[in-house]
Amino acid sequence: MAMASLQFNNAIAKPFFMGMRPSSSYKNSVGRIRCAATTPSKRYTITLLPGDGIGPEVISVATNVLKLAASLEGIEFDFQEMPMGGAALDSTGLPLPAETLSAAKQSDAVLLGAIGGYKWDKNEKHLKPETGLLQLRAGLQVFANLRPATVLPQVMFFPIAKNYWE
Repeated sequence: MAMASLQFNNAIAKPFFMGMRPSSSYKNSVGRIRCAATTPSKRYTITLLPGDGIGPEVISVATNVLKLAASLEGIEFDFQEMPMGGAALDSTGLPLPAETLSAAKQSDAVLLGAIGGYKWDKNEKHLKPETGLLQLRAGLQVFANLRPATVLPQVMFFPIAKNYWE
């Protein structure tokens, strides 16, 4: 397994990596992060669906991060960008073109950006960007968009909520 390390200035990175333990080669001014992959010489296909609004910007940065991680670990990613949501509506007239769904099904992973915006709010239901998201979920046979949630301690014992649930 190929191993790689990323050097960073500890003073700058500390807020972003709080709680991480440095490796044994830790020095006062430089820390080390080790990235490891289970199958390093593998090639993966990722379908990029930048979507609308801030989506293309976020997907661009996420793609750069994936490229860096891949280069450190000897993994190769083939990226294929496809239209979806409002961008697809503007270019093809459909929120999820058949070519986009086909590419997503054939890829190893899908990286999805933001979907929708005010521009398409008055469209009929079948021509809304969000309809493309529902069609993508159905086509890939996934049922939910799972996101981690953090419950703040201040909210856990809110008196009204306690009375509500009793």
